[in-house]
Amino acid sequence: MAFYFALTRWTLFDSTFVGLDNFRDFLAEQNLRIGFQNTLIYAVVTSGLKVVLGLLLGVLLTSKLKLRGFLRSVVFFPVLVSTVAVGITFSALLRPDTGLVNRALALVGIDGGDWLGDATTALLSVALVDVWKGVGIATVIYIAGIMSIPPEYHQAVAVDGGGAWHRFRHVTLPLSWPATYSVIILSFIGGLRSFDLIWTMTRGGPGFTSDTIASIIYKQYQAGFFGLSTAGNVLLFLIVTAIAVPLNYFLGKRQVTA
Repeated sequence: MAFYFALTRWTLFDSTFVGLDNFRDFLAEQNLRIGFQNTLIYAVVTSGLKVVLGLLLGVLLTSKLKLRGFLRSVVFFPVLVSTVAVGITFSALLRPDTGLVNRALALVGIDGGDWLGDATTALLSVALVDVWKGVGIATVIYIAGIMSIPPEYHQAVAVDGGGAWHRFRHVTLPLSWPATYSVIILSFIGGLRSFDLIWTMTRGGPGFTSDTIASIIYKQYQAGFFGLSTAGNVLLFLIVTAIAVPLNYFLGKRQVTA
C-alpha cells in the first residue's frame, strides 16, 4: 500500500493520483544530500564501533573473570532501556552548562563543548550514544559465537607455544566470523534506518546538520505532506535494500578457515 500511496497526494479521507511527482519533489528536497550523507556516516560509525567493541567485550566476557556474569548483565542492560528514555537522559547529560559530562571534564581541566548544539559534534555524539545502547546485542552475539568454537583449537595453539594474542589472532578472530557477519548486517541496517535517537536528542539540528533520511521523512509528515513522505519511505526502503543485499552477498561469500 505504501508503494501505491507514494504515487498519490492523500489524506485520511481521500487521495489523488499524481504519478511520480512525489518522488521528484522528495529528491529535490534541499537537505536530502546532507541527510543521505549523515545516514551513511551514522551507519558506518555505529556498525563499525559495535563490531570492534562487541568483539573485545565478547572476548573479555568469555574469559575466566570472577564477575563475568555480572558484567554481562551490565553490558546488556542499556539494550533493555527505551530509546526515547536514553535520548532524553543523554540530552540532559550533554548540556553545555549543567550537563554531567562537561562537569566531569571540568574536574580534569578540559573545557567541554556544546555536544548537541555544535554542528561538528552533534551527529557523532548521537552515534556514540547509539553504540552505548546497542553494543550489548553485539556482545551477546559474539559471546555465542566465541563459545561455539571447539576448545581443541585453543589447546592446539597453546601446545605450539602460542599465547593469548595468538589464540585471538588465529582462532577467535577468524572462527567468530559468523558473529561478525551478523553484527555488521544488523547494525548497518539499523544505522541506515536510524530515527528515534536522533530525533529525541537533536531533532536533526542544529539547523539540518544532523538530519538523516528518516528525520527528513518525519518532518514531511509533520508538515502534512503525507504522499511526499510516503515516497520518501519507499526511497529509504530501496536505498536500504540496494546497500544491504550486496553487502549480505559479499560478506556471505567469505570462507573461514582455521
